Order: sequence, then C-alpha cells, then structure tokens
Amino acid sequence: WVGILALYTVHKGQFNCPGGGLLHSYLLVLLVLLASVICALSALVYISMQGTISNPGPRKSLPKLLYTRLFLYLPEFVWAVVGAVWVSDSSVHCEKTVINVIIGTVIASWIIIVFTIIGVVIVFDPLGGKKTFYLTDSVNRNLESSQSGQLLYNVKNTATRVWEKRIRLLCCCIVQDDDHRVAFTSIAELFRTYFSDTDLVPSDIAAGLILLHQEQDKMESCPKEPEEVLCHSPSSRVTDDLDIELENAAHYMLFAAAAYGWPYYIYTNPFTALCKLNGDCCGNRPTDSDITGSDRHNFHFGSILKITGLQYRDFIHISFHNKIYEIPFFVALDHRKEAIVVAVRGTLSFEDILTDLSADCEDLTLEDVLENGFVHKGITQAANYIYRKLINDGILNQAFTTAPEYKLVIVGHSLGGGTASILAIMLRNSFPTLRCYAFSPPGGLLSKSLADYTKHFIVSVIVGKDLVARLSMPNMEDLKRRIVRIVANCNRPKYQILLRGCWYEVFGGDPDNFPTELDGRNQDALTQPLLAEESLMVRRSSSYNALEDELHANSPPQYPHLYLPGRIIHIVEESSSRRLCSSAVKYTARWSAETIFSSILISPKMITDHMPDVVLKALNSLSQERGLCISCRTR
Repeated sequence: WVGILALYTVHKGQFNCPGGGLLHSYLLVLLVLLASVICALSALVYISMQGTISNPGPRKSLPKLLYTRLFLYLPEFVWAVVGAVWVSDSSVHCEKTVINVIIGTVIASWIIIVFTIIGVVIVFDPLGGKKTFYLTDSVNRNLESSQSGQLLYNVKNTATRVWEKRIRLLCCCIVQDDDHRVAFTSIAELFRTYFSDTDLVPSDIAAGLILLHQEQDKMESCPKEPEEVLCHSPSSRVTDDLDIELENAAHYMLFAAAAYGWPYYIYTNPFTALCKLNGDCCGNRPTDSDITGSDRHNFHFGSILKITGLQYRDFIHISFHNKIYEIPFFVALDHRKEAIVVAVRGTLSFEDILTDLSADCEDLTLEDVLENGFVHKGITQAANYIYRKLINDGILNQAFTTAPEYKLVIVGHSLGGGTASILAIMLRNSFPTLRCYAFSPPGGLLSKSLADYTKHFIVSVIVGKDLVARLSMPNMEDLKRRIVRIVANCNRPKYQILLRGCWYEVFGGDPDNFPTELDGRNQDALTQPLLAEESLMVRRSSSYNALEDELHANSPPQYPHLYLPGRIIHIVEESSSRRLCSSAVKYTARWSAETIFSSILISPKMITDHMPDVVLKALNSLSQERGLCISCRTR
C-alpha cells in the first residue's frame, strides 16, 4: 500500500493521456481497497493477541472479522482482473514509465491474492465443526446406538479421506502404485487417530514446545540426587565392554553412513566432493551383475568407495533400488574386522518417509524363536525385502563362499538401523554369531519381549536428545498430553510465549518463568484434568485419560509400547569450547536402559543429534579418547 501510494504521488500528474483516466481510477480504488484490507488485518492481529490459548473469550469477535476479510476478497479479485484488462488495452497511450508502474501494481496484487489463497488452503481445516461430533461416552449413551455409530463412522471416514488427500498431494511427484495407496490409507488413519481429539493449531503446538523446552531446561539445571549420580558409576568389566563396543561402533558407522551415497559425501565434503567424484568414479564403473537400481554417473558407488576406503573387489552386492518398503543396501567384505557387512540405508526419499510412517504394529513370526512379539510394520516389510534378496538371491551364500571364516555384521542408521535390527532377528537362527549395530534407530520398533531377546546380539547407539530414537506412538501421545497441559495452564498470551521463546532459542539466557494457573494449587488437584485442558480437547482421548490412574489401569492402551533394540549406548555431550572457526566437543558414553527414552525431549539439538555425521563424530571422538586412555594404562 505504501509503495502504490508513493508511485501514485510521484506520477499523479502523468495521467493526462488516452486511457489515463482509467489507470488513475484503478490506482485510487486499489489504494482504498488495500487500506480496507490492512484495517481488517490489523483488527485481526489485535484481537488475536487478546486472552490466552485456553481462554478464547476476548477473541469472540474474531469470526466476524474473518468474514469481513473474506468479503473483501471479492472486490480485490475483481479489481485485479480489471487492472489486468486495462493495462493490456491497446487504446491506452500513456508514458512507458506510468504503464510499467501500473503493470507492477497489477502483478503485486495477483501475487498477494495467490499467496493468500495458498495460505488459506494450507491452514484450512476441512473437517471444521465435524470434530465436535467426536462424542464422549456419556453423550453416546444418550443417542440410539445405530445413529451414533453411523455418525461416528462418517466423521472418521471423512477425516481419513482428508488426511489421505493431504498425503497424496505431498507425494504427488512420485509414481504411485497399490503399495503406495495402501500406505497412504494406513498413514492417514494414523494421523486421523492422533489429531482427532485435540483443538490445537500449529502456533499452539509451537508455543507448547517452547514452554516444554524451557521447563525441561529448568529441571536439568537442578542438582541431581546422589543416588542418581551413583547409579551411573560402572564397574571395570562394564567399562571394558563399553570401550570395545564403542571402537566397533565407530568402525561400522562408516559403513552405515556410506549407505547414503553421494548426498552424505557431498554434505560432509561440500567443497571437494564433486571434484573427487568426477575424477575417480569413471574408472570404477561396476558391471551390471554387481549393482541394481539407478546410479547415474556412478556417484553413489564412488562415494561409498571414498567413505569406506574399500576396493571395488570387496563389494559382493550393491542395490540402489528404492520403493516404498524397499530400501537400498550393500554387502561388502571388511578385511580389517574380518566381517561380511550388510549396510542398510536410512531415510533419504519420499518412499522412505512413507515406510517410516507406516507405524502400525504387526506380529513377527519366526520359527524356533520363543520371543515373538510386535514390530513396526513398515520397517518389518523393508527388512523382509532385504532378507529375500540376501537369502533367495544367494547374496550371503556368495559372500560366505568368498570368505567362509568371516562373521556376519548388519549395520544401519535411522530407518536403516531399525531395518538392520529386524533383519538381524530374522537371520539370527541361521547365523548364531551375527552382530548388529543400529545407529539412531526409531524408538517404536520392538515389543518388550523382542527387545530383551535382541540384547544378546544388537547394540544401539543414541546421541544426546535424538528425536527419532524417542519416536513411538505412546511417546507422541505423551507429548500431546504435555503440550495440552502446559499450554492450557499458561496465562500469558500466545504472542508473548512465541516472541520470548524465539529470543531464548536464538540468544539463550535463563528460561522464562511463565506464571500458570497451576501456581498455588495443591498436589492432589494436579492429577485431575483442568477446565482449560478440556477446552482444548474435542473428546477425552486415551492420552488425556492417562492422567487418571484408574482409567489407565483398567483400559488397554491405544498403542502397544515398542522399544529400542538390543543394548543401548547413550552418548551425551558433556562440554563444548568454541574457538574462532570451530568448536571442540567432549562426549561421554554409558550403557542405558530403554526406559530412559520413554519421553520426547525438546531441544534445538533433537534433530541434529540424529544426523549421521554427528553420530560418527561423537563415536570417533570417544574411540580416540578411550584408545589413548587404554594405551596409557598399559604402559
């Protein structure tokens, strides 16, 4: 609006030309329209800042303002069309500068309209008031069973279709077959179930995460109890075992990282990777029998050679084939450790994300294994695909024919770590000495019985506050409950939470002590749901009912608890010292129980701690440090 006003003021004396009167009128009306839109938006912003997230009373006039803004779209759109027509009219013979100015305003008007429409489409909830029909049990009993059942079915069906359309739109660039359609429906059902019982918008969730992070930081700054410190003092035997496993993990993490191919190599060597790959890859072109899937310009294979330091003759099989439930992997001979290594790639494509999100549980049926249980459906199907390739296609047979005295080791990072773990369970009977190293695997992977069974042959490595290692449906339900609770009980406006939270995340400082409605309440009252919480819950969900012990004890959980595989090495950043161009980080490692990862921790590092280069850096740092300590003790 300011730009158009300035242009009109500068050129207002230059409209005395054929057709200039129309352009003059266009600018005047556009200024009035935009001023009206700015007033409506300013009122929307002001009213939105009133009250708190769980107290919408001061914002009760907001719907009227929204409809006012919606009404202004009609003249805004019509005037943009009129402006486009007038500018393109050949009878207009004004100065070229004036014409260009008008063309600029017309283009700007269309850009604003288009981006506003896109924004509305993104944030608009097609379900709208239908969420309120997710009736509580008490209301259901007042309706005829057939009527309430049909109503609930229709609402659930509509919600699933909405999520399915959103997922299809996000994945519009990939070829879709029957597997994709089944996955879309399964994932849509998962999202519908998770989001059906809350009335939170994205900014509410952002505010909740900010509050949780600051609350978590305040708790971490409190001194630990002596018993908690003593429980982490390991015996010398455990320490020696940890040193050995850390050295092995640092070695095999190279293979897990190499499975990502050229994206990882370029990410870790941004200035030299392309030159090295262009110079070396052409001479190492594998034959068609050694490789499956697309590897244009041989960049993937060249990157694997660079990262692992192996020779071409050391590779038994390489697969870059990637579909939903079918992920890339390679089989190679590791002469240093005398091992046949199966390395499985982590998430790197839309197909991999769909595999991750196919989080339903299914039974893992294996002969001669007593500890059968539930597993992650999508990752299990990916493990089944690799298992068929290794066994049915004779890949492992070929590897052990080449090196019969070598042991079998399966490795992977992220999705690859989860797939490697389930693949190891499948191969355990045939290869009793098998070992598996799962780096940052998904948290919701194995039932308790299977997780305990894998402690004999799987080692998981988790760095810091890694989000993926804590991802499971029960943990997500717990996070949702914590967000609802802390957001509902904070009596500050949302904009203050977001602004102060952004300052804290960027510049640090002491966590804000936001006053809440919990202040001054006795401890017994904290076990009961608050009215503010109920206002954010469309119905009483399983996560909400978990606040009440009796209901939680008597009703089965909506999602079975799944755990990380094997024994778990937890690596924590102990201290860091920043220098001019780099930072030195000191890590500590210890064996941890799977229960340590039963809650999602909010932190800026919850994503970066999952990255393969960070995991490899931490393992190398620990391996080198402990190697020096061992050499000092032996002198």
